[in-house]
Amino acid sequence: MVPEKPFRRFSRQYRLLNPSEFKYVFDQPVKAGNTYLTVLARPNEKEIARLGLAVPKRQIKNAVMRNRIKRLIRESFRYNQTRLAGLDIVVLVRAGASRVANPTFLQDLDKLWDRLKKQCEKSLST
Repeated sequence: MVPEKPFRRFSRQYRLLNPSEFKYVFDQPVKAGNTYLTVLARPNEKEIARLGLAVPKRQIKNAVMRNRIKRLIRESFRYNQTRLAGLDIVVLVRAGASRVANPTFLQDLDKLWDRLKKQCEKSLST
């Protein structure tokens, strides 16, 4: 079920769409975060990783900045979705995210994916 070209699109099958899917992650999450992002994850019953975004207008006032942040998160997720397979992930954005440069944002997000994957593996083994 994993596509041949996983980095091309962010189709519906890779998204958390319903409130019930978000609630599943929020109920018992594994957390990783930094000063401007919190990433929550929970194992799913699928062979793929799925992503949900929460970029509130209260935190990031400018729509252009909200869209830039969402675009960067989706891009990073597409490049890392094979190593995140089997997880439902929700990314929560905090107020400082709009002031971070794109390369720094992507590097920090890669570190969060690594930390999250290790924590999920550790929680499954115990």
